[in-house]
Amino acid sequence: MIDKSNLPPCPVETTLMLIGDKWKVLIIRDLRDGTKRFGELKKSLPGISQKVLTANLRDMEENGLLTRETFPEVPPRVEYTLTELGCSMFPILDAMAKWGTEYKASRS
Repeated sequence: MIDKSNLPPCPVETTLMLIGDKWKVLIIRDLRDGTKRFGELKKSLPGISQKVLTANLRDMEENGLLTRETFPEVPPRVEYTLTELGCSMFPILDAMAKWGTEYKASRS
């Protein structure tokens, strides 16, 4: 969890502390459409290990970007949903998508 009393003076660095990891940005992208189960997230992120996905989800939950709901079923069902804070990252993802599209177009 990020210590709010010790945040860097640069707001860009603060943002990178929260979503600087490649997987966290992609998790936000995938949860943008709504709640997903762990297995759904794992399938949508080729190359991520279960351990890394779990660590990223826990970190994002601790930092208030998403919520984790566990259902007492057999087998247990766990669902992840973006919080309001997590949804506030959408403009950042939109800007990244726009820039990436323009970059790809300029290289073809």
